[in-house]
Amino acid sequence: MPLTRDDARARDAVDPLAEHRRRFTFDDDVIYLDGNSLGRLPAATPAALAELVERQWGVDLIRSWPTWMSEATATADLLGEAVLGVGPGQVAISDSTTVNLYKLAVAAVRARPGRRRVVVEADNFPTDLYVLDGVARDHGLELTRVQADINGGIDAADLAAVLDDDVALVCLSHVNYRSGALLDMEGLTTMAHDAGALMLWDLCHSAGSALTPLAASGADLAVGCTYKYLNAGPGAPAFLYVRADLQPELRSPIQGWFSQTDQFDMGPDYRPLAGIERFLAGTPNMPGVIAVREGVRTIADAGIDALRSKGVALTSYLIELADDWLAPLDFRLASPRDPALRGSHVTLEHPLAWQAAQAWIADGVIPDFRTPDRLRIGPAPLTTSFEDVWVGLDRLRRLVADGEHLAFPVERGRVT
Repeated sequence: MPLTRDDARARDAVDPLAEHRRRFTFDDDVIYLDGNSLGRLPAATPAALAELVERQWGVDLIRSWPTWMSEATATADLLGEAVLGVGPGQVAISDSTTVNLYKLAVAAVRARPGRRRVVVEADNFPTDLYVLDGVARDHGLELTRVQADINGGIDAADLAAVLDDDVALVCLSHVNYRSGALLDMEGLTTMAHDAGALMLWDLCHSAGSALTPLAASGADLAVGCTYKYLNAGPGAPAFLYVRADLQPELRSPIQGWFSQTDQFDMGPDYRPLAGIERFLAGTPNMPGVIAVREGVRTIADAGIDALRSKGVALTSYLIELADDWLAPLDFRLASPRDPALRGSHVTLEHPLAWQAAQAWIADGVIPDFRTPDRLRIGPAPLTTSFEDVWVGLDRLRRLVADGEHLAFPVERGRVT
C-alpha cells in the first residue's frame, strides 16, 4: 500500500481499538511514541483517585480498610486474568519490580538447596542483573550471564549450554527492554524445568502488549511493572506471580505483617499465609492500587488478543516506513523483523541517535534513547494511531535530512 498519510488514516478507520483512545488524556500537540516507558493517563483515573482521597480517606477514614483490602485482591486477580491469562489467587500487587524480583529470587534459590548457580541473560534489564548479582553473592552462589545478541535476544542453544543440575534459578525478560525481542516463554521454561531449575520471567515490557503464556508454559514465577502498557502512572506498584501449586513451597525473605496469618492477632511469631498473600510485606499503596485498577480495566475492556494484534500491526507499519524513509539516512533496524519474535516496541540504530532523539522531542514527538546509539520507539497498542506513527516518522526523516539534529549537544542527560 502507498506510504501516505491518507493510507495511515485508512488503517485507523478500520482499527477496532480506535474508539478506546477516547478513554485517555491527550495533548494534541504531542505525538507520543514512548508508551513502553510510561503509559498515558486513563480519563477515569483522576475521579477514582479523588473518590479514594476525598470520600474514603477524607470521610470514612480507617473504616475504609475492609474495602481497600478487598480492592487490592480484586485488582490483582483482574490483572492476572485480563493481562496475564492466569486464574485467581496467583498474582499480588505490591512494592516495586525490583523488590518483587528480590523476594521471588531469594525464595526460589532457597527452594533449591544444594544447587549453586543462577542463570540470567547478559543483556537483561540492569535492575535484574543488579538484584540477581546481590542474591547470588549473599547466598554463596555463582551468577552465570549468558551472552545474547543485542538485537535478537538469547539463543536457546546458548541457554541450553549452561543448564545442568547445579542451576537453581533462570531469570529472563520476556521482551528485551532495548530491542523489543520477544522470547519463547514456553520453550525456554521447558528447558529450565528439564534441568530442575525454577523459571522467573520479567514481564515489564510485555504485560499489556503481548501474550504472556504463563499458564501454558508452566512458568513458576514472574514480576512486572504497571506504569508502562498497564497505564497506572509513574511509581505505581508492581506485581508478582507465583504459580498456585508452588506457593506452599516458597517463603518470602521479607516477612511483613500483611503476609502473616491472623495479622490482627498481633502475634510475636511469624506464620505466613498459605496463598499468594504470603508474598506481600507491608500496607498496600491504595492510591497506587486504584490507579492500577483503572489502568488494567482499559486492557480488560479492549482484550489482550486485540492489543497484541494491534501492536504487531503498528510495529510492522513503523518498520515499513523506516525501511523506506530512514534507511537512506543511516538508520538501521535493531529489533527482530519477524513480528512473532518482537514485542510492541521497535528500536532503530543511528550513529547520532541521541541528538536525533532530542531534535525529535523538540519537534513534538516523544521517543526515548537507549545505549548504544539507539532510538527506542514504543507505540502503545491502546492509544497510538497509525497516523501518529506516520506523522512521527515523517518528522524524523525531515529533521535528519535537513541536519537539524546536529544543533543538539552530544552530551547525554541523566534521563534518556
